[in-house]
Amino acid sequence: MTTFLFVRHAAHDWLGRGLAGRMPSVSLNAQGWLQAEALVGRLEPRPVHAIYSSPQPRARQTVGALAARRRLQVQVEPAFDEIDFGEWTGREFDSLRDDPGWQIWNARRSTASPPGGEAFEAVRRRAMAGVEALRLHHPDRTVLVASHADVIKAVVASVLGLSLDALESFEVAPASLSVVEAGEGWRQLRLLNSLAN
Repeated sequence: MTTFLFVRHAAHDWLGRGLAGRMPSVSLNAQGWLQAEALVGRLEPRPVHAIYSSPQPRARQTVGALAARRRLQVQVEPAFDEIDFGEWTGREFDSLRDDPGWQIWNARRSTASPPGGEAFEAVRRRAMAGVEALRLHHPDRTVLVASHADVIKAVVASVLGLSLDALESFEVAPASLSVVEAGEGWRQLRLLNSLAN
């Protein structure tokens, strides 16, 4: 069995404002750096044998202090990258509110794609392929993965057998922890969106 500790990146200035997506310059803000530092103490009771991260700076920064404390390298894993939002990258939510494509994205995530971007079903497939690859590579170990809200939601939905259209029914907050255990032919959600230890 492999235990996955999924950590959403900590706060940055685009949170609640718009779609940062894969914009290269998005880093943690002051609140985010405090959340990243607090993560070190919160995860102190848990073993961590390997740390993987989305390529995005905000995800890598979130686990940097933890990696240093554990003397582990942060390994970049594209399977857990943020969604490619295509033409929506860098758009503020207010400017998307009346866009029919945005309304479809929020109501029918299972079939929706941003214009010029990545279909959400493709996000789910790559994230779950990443889970399986790490399970095989780290049997009987605990692996931390720093990623993004919708990517973690896609994993949780897959584990629970939920439609991707149900993603707005649960939250994955900045710097939160969700835990999935996985073995040969099975997966189980053990914790969702925890901001405590």
